[in-house]
Amino acid sequence: MTTGELPTPVEQERALPPSLRETLAGHYYTDPQIFRAEQDRIFHTGWFCAVLAADLERPGQYETVQIGRESVIVTRRRDGRIAAYLNVCRHRGARLCTEERGEVRRSFQCPYHAWTYGLDGKLVAAPNLSSMPDVDKSDWGLHGVHVREWLGYVWLCLAETPPSFDETVIGDVTNRLGSPDAIVGYDVANLRLGRRISYDVAANWKQIVENFMECYHCATIHPELTEVLPEFADGLAAQYFVGHGAAFGEGVEGFTVDGSAGLERIPGVTPEQDRRYYAVTIRPQVFLNLVPDHVVFHRMFPLTPARTLVVCDWLYLPGVVAAGADIERSVELFHRVNLQDFDACERCQVAMDSWAYQKGGVLVPGEHHIGEFHDWVRGHVG
Repeated sequence: MTTGELPTPVEQERALPPSLRETLAGHYYTDPQIFRAEQDRIFHTGWFCAVLAADLERPGQYETVQIGRESVIVTRRRDGRIAAYLNVCRHRGARLCTEERGEVRRSFQCPYHAWTYGLDGKLVAAPNLSSMPDVDKSDWGLHGVHVREWLGYVWLCLAETPPSFDETVIGDVTNRLGSPDAIVGYDVANLRLGRRISYDVAANWKQIVENFMECYHCATIHPELTEVLPEFADGLAAQYFVGHGAAFGEGVEGFTVDGSAGLERIPGVTPEQDRRYYAVTIRPQVFLNLVPDHVVFHRMFPLTPARTLVVCDWLYLPGVVAAGADIERSVELFHRVNLQDFDACERCQVAMDSWAYQKGGVLVPGEHHIGEFHDWVRGHVG
């Protein structure tokens, strides 16, 4: 090959040295058929974290969320329980709720033909229904969705028979932290929302998961984070090691943008967990960041092969939120990290259809654990 010529595909194919492992091929991040397969075999079959339960305080409050191709209504029933239904009228398929959130008094009414459903999903009325004595209203309620509350959030599963929540969702936390009890002391379900920021990211959802799982990039793009967590500058992410939490740097008082003191410590945090940061990936779309005084909770909503909505909640002790404490320095740290990460993901996304990335890229040793995620994706979509 002469100087200036591009390598041919044959010349690029060679055995990787042991330090490197292959990634997913580029089309995994752009192909609409693969994205559809992910919707069918990942988002429609497993547990999906949808809503902060505290956002639905009163009966009749609701949110609509997009899970794969399905729009789902999540609401609080009159008996206080959370319920979820496909956002599809049983009459002619019209969408019942078009707003992201709202509140109804007693029922959801289809704006097309006025079929009306109670907060329990049952059909309660429809025009001229009395003239159709052969129609049993109990047969025509909304299609229900499996619901589980955990860590203060509402998790949904669209599958007829959901997988074990303990083995999948809690299993991911256990595999990362080494024990299902390691998260208990953070008392996440009883924390309160201090700030929420939504990010519309022009990247495939897997780009974002991969970025969150590794820290090879940290020294390059996260100056504030590596000041607080100096070991991240060495390129090894906390998630690389079971049970490991990255230690705060010497002189760092709190998980804040300038290393200054944070807020009141969560009482259940153990001495071993104090002054440490733990990151947890819960497949397919949740990221947890645990620090002594707050929790940062990310939910991803994959919208297209190249667009993902990421909703990030900063959670604090109820007294901290009620007192109006200054949380800006703690919010600012991870907000900057998010912006830096999402910019990097978008830089990668635009190259996924390049001939140069046709066969994918490589993972260095500090990223080898991402290969397990890639295998998990391949196991679902081929």
